[in-house]
Amino acid sequence: MLSALSRPSLKHLLRSCSDAQALVQIHALMLVTGSLYYPHSSGHLISAYARIGDVAAAHSVFRTAFNPNISTWNALIIAHSRRGSLDQVLRLYRLLVSQGQPRPDSSTFTVTLKACAQSFDLRSGQEVIAHASDLGYSHDVFVCSSVLNMYAKCGKMDDAMRVFDEMPKKDIVSWTTMITGFVNAGNPVEAIEVYRKMQAEGVEGDGVVMVGLLQACAAFGDMGICQSVHGHMLRHHIETDVIVETSLVDMYAKNGFLETAHIAFEKMSSKNVVSWSALISGYAQNGFASDALWMLIKMQEFGLCPDSVALVSAILACSHIGFLKLGKSIHGFIMRRFDFDHILGTAVIDMYSKCGSLLSARELFDRVCSRDLISWNTMIASYGVHGHGKEALSTFLEMSKTELKPDHATFASLLSAFSHSGLVDEGHHWFNLMRQEYRIDPSDKHYVCMVDLLARAGHVEEAHELIQSMPDEPGVAVWVALLSGCHNHKKLELGQYAAGKVLELFPDDLGIYSLLSNVFAMAKNWDKVVEVRRRMKKMGTRKVPGYSLVEVEGKLHAFRMEDRSHPQYEKIMDLLKRLDFEMRKLGYKPKTEFVFHDLDEDVKERMLGNHSEKLAIAFGLLTTSPGTRIVIIKNLRICGDCHDAIKCISEIVNREIISTLEFFLNRIISPLHDRVYSIPSNHQGRFSSLFDRWAIWPIVKLLSALQSGQSLSKDRSCLPSSLHPADIVGAAGYLTQQEQTRMFVLADVGGSAHKDSGTQEVRSVP
Repeated sequence: MLSALSRPSLKHLLRSCSDAQALVQIHALMLVTGSLYYPHSSGHLISAYARIGDVAAAHSVFRTAFNPNISTWNALIIAHSRRGSLDQVLRLYRLLVSQGQPRPDSSTFTVTLKACAQSFDLRSGQEVIAHASDLGYSHDVFVCSSVLNMYAKCGKMDDAMRVFDEMPKKDIVSWTTMITGFVNAGNPVEAIEVYRKMQAEGVEGDGVVMVGLLQACAAFGDMGICQSVHGHMLRHHIETDVIVETSLVDMYAKNGFLETAHIAFEKMSSKNVVSWSALISGYAQNGFASDALWMLIKMQEFGLCPDSVALVSAILACSHIGFLKLGKSIHGFIMRRFDFDHILGTAVIDMYSKCGSLLSARELFDRVCSRDLISWNTMIASYGVHGHGKEALSTFLEMSKTELKPDHATFASLLSAFSHSGLVDEGHHWFNLMRQEYRIDPSDKHYVCMVDLLARAGHVEEAHELIQSMPDEPGVAVWVALLSGCHNHKKLELGQYAAGKVLELFPDDLGIYSLLSNVFAMAKNWDKVVEVRRRMKKMGTRKVPGYSLVEVEGKLHAFRMEDRSHPQYEKIMDLLKRLDFEMRKLGYKPKTEFVFHDLDEDVKERMLGNHSEKLAIAFGLLTTSPGTRIVIIKNLRICGDCHDAIKCISEIVNREIISTLEFFLNRIISPLHDRVYSIPSNHQGRFSSLFDRWAIWPIVKLLSALQSGQSLSKDRSCLPSSLHPADIVGAAGYLTQQEQTRMFVLADVGGSAHKDSGTQEVRSVP
């Protein structure tokens, strides 16, 4: 019988009970026997109800409790804390304080401060701290730890450090709180310094500390420190789990050491979705799009469904190479399986924009219910990279009517939009307004935008004067913007000066040597060209092979300069000759200064006519119906001659042509309201078709060949993005016999199941 149970036995019975029906029976027996009125019994019963999730029953017990003591109050407060009802925790705490009795104890303050930390409620937290101090709990170890955690979670690291220094005893939890607090506050240097102090005091770190420290190293970006921490973990045999190992992968990946990250990933004892996502994200953020996609395929083969982080990375990968079809498939997959939050929404908006579908980006932006500042900034930036400076300004003014306030990134996007649109007066106006009205001090990014704006417009000297007026030492990006302007407008002397400044900051920047070589070539200073190229060769560099891709009916077709491998090469060249004749009627004249070799003019003109983007555009014109928009995906920046040629071709054929992020329509970019918004309705992509290894593998191989400079044979110029027997011809040259057999089997058995597969870029084939 329950009446014969001792109080410890009753406590044990309630703690071990996990069945709702049994708990109700125990509750009834406690009422019958009077055991409910034992000291602390109500609290134990409330805790038991809270464990099974019945907070209403816990409240009922509390209301019927006779003169509840502090343990009973704490039990109900803890019940709400575990449930995540943080507002109820504060309500009960304030009710307890208002009654005067019983007085809160250490547990009360600890739980309430935890709720304040979780809700980032600094004001309420300070109220609780003041009350705890009045009752003499200022030096209680548990209360101090909770105060420390609350300040750290709310980003008040100065207050957290003060409390930490005053703590009579620091345990491993306190040290961990400080390390993670500094990481979250964006101060990884202080986080690493705290760990050094921890070592000096003889406190051994555990896995939780290592996670915080690895996060600090990931944010700090120093390879030496990363390796030092990793070595420390190995030397001291610190026990690791999947969380620590994932943090290690993330640290290397975020700092661009992807081979090391991959090795760490392969050595993991076990891998979860977060582990895969960390590596996929690292590849995508560092520009290795197809590596990210390939790991996504491998992730599926291990039976894991990608999470939102992996999908954002996949979307970013699509943005890198501008492959719209795969991006649409991922968009559909997200809509089917995930809540379309603002993070995913912003990533998809950015993808549509970078893939050339600005109208789809705007329509999706208008559909997103909760638009935060990042969403607005993304839309403003999208208009900017497409050369729609006035639409970018209109979107900025639209945002100004909301409660959101523009930040540094907003103005960087706006000024960049003015730069791409040549709106010099607007750039000057809003740059000054940013400082005077919005009280935002220009950062290096803002000066880069302004220098780029002026230099693009030919005001190179004014751009240089702006650099000289900067309050801080100009960064490398500022000088690169000036150097690019000098290159475009043939300002040799100032260009050499700017190049010198860049090389002072980054003496091993091979791209700057290439640009400097081009500046000398445009000035016909061939001796200097030879000197620079000799220096580049000594440094062990080679020119990145340029290529252009054009998507036609779900396939990508690849072209290089003077590429004769395509099956329709003769037709392409015939069309280019006819276009050249029509272009010259419009006043087009080849800009032979963009051929950076000492050659005859007619040879230079022939080389310009064989640039990869012109070949790709001609193929697109041959294989698509009139009026179809043509999107050219480039891995290198478009030259000035192709820029002018595409304008003329667009006017001649009356088509919109997008080359990477520059596009033309009859020389005039049409305003937004004249365009028809359209997003395809067939977003319901299948999971198997979205990440099908055999559909994407040929594309991974082809893009790898393009980047490595391998030759293209005729059967390699087509990239299938869906698995139908007719498509496989274009990929066969890249596959082993076993892979080809596997592809034909898949195509014959379930070709339709692979309809929405897409492609990606690659750094190295796994």
